[in-house]
Amino acid sequence: MFSITVRDHVMVAHSFRGEVFGPAQRLHGATFVVDATFRRPDLDADGIVVDIGLATQQLGAVLAGLNYRNLDDEPAFAGVNTSTEFLARHIADRLAEQVHAGALGEGARGIAAIAVTLHESHVAWASYERTL
Repeated sequence: MFSITVRDHVMVAHSFRGEVFGPAQRLHGATFVVDATFRRPDLDADGIVVDIGLATQQLGAVLAGLNYRNLDDEPAFAGVNTSTEFLARHIADRLAEQVHAGALGEGARGIAAIAVTLHESHVAWASYERTL
């Protein structure tokens, strides 16, 4: 399986419901380093997994919808704990939509999977991988 990874970051505010979250139940900020990995079994006709520039642009566009937002105020996340794991899936799903819409180029239609990793810090991160 071939893969390429592009990186960006996003800054959000949010809070959680549930004792398991301890002090994070209060409103707090988070800055995530976001890695998006695109996988495919064979290279496209140009000999690449996907255009890195387009992948970078689309990751940035997906993150722009979250950046500098209080996720508690976003209707799309009403009643949801926007955990790192949840956000990784949300971002992966939005990127998959962009692949299906052709925003990463026609060659990207051969992508078999997308994995998104959100790094909370240098010692903790969460990932979600999905097929296309």
